[in-house]
Order: sequence, then structure tokens, then C-alpha cells
Amino acid sequence: MQIQFNSDSRIEGGADTAEAVEARIRERLSRFEARLTRIEVHVGDVDGDRNGPRGVEAKIEARPAGDRPVVVTDRAADAKGAIAGALGKLVALLDTHFSKADAVR
Repeated sequence: MQIQFNSDSRIEGGADTAEAVEARIRERLSRFEARLTRIEVHVGDVDGDRNGPRGVEAKIEARPAGDRPVVVTDRAADAKGAIAGALGKLVALLDTHFSKADAVR
């Protein structure tokens, strides 16, 4: 499973951040790893200089092998919270997605 981390210029997204995000994703998605080919994480500041309570958005796209990509988003006050929220949504979505796929087989 390949993991790619992207952030806009307002979000700190250095190598340490990318490694921490990748480790967290591998931990949370370990049971799906054989069924996923790629994960893309996009983090951006959605409210600019206003610093609102939900000013950072994380979008995570997962690509199941042989199937169409699935995407989740979440907003929070900081990148860590937005990524954690989106990752929780992705785990729930993949549980449902693969349960339905297994039921059809």
C-alpha cells in the first residue's frame, strides 16, 4: 500500500509530519492493507487568516484494488485533528465497503 501526503503552503507538511501521518495510517488501516493499493492524504487551510474552529480540512482518498476510489473529508482546528477525524471516517467506510463486497462474493 502506497501512501502519499500533500499539504498546502499554510500547513506544515515536512518529512516528520509525513512520516507521522504514514505511521498512523498504516496502524489504523493494517487490516485493509492487502486490499488497498494507494492512500492519498490532502491537508489544507480552508479559512485562511480567519483561524476558525474548523479551519483545516483533511481529505483522504483510498484506492481499493480493482475498485473505484473512496474519499472522506473532515475539518478541525488543526491538521492532526482533521486527519484523525477523516481517518476514523475512512475506517468505517472501508468496513462497510469490504463487508458489502464480501457479501456479494
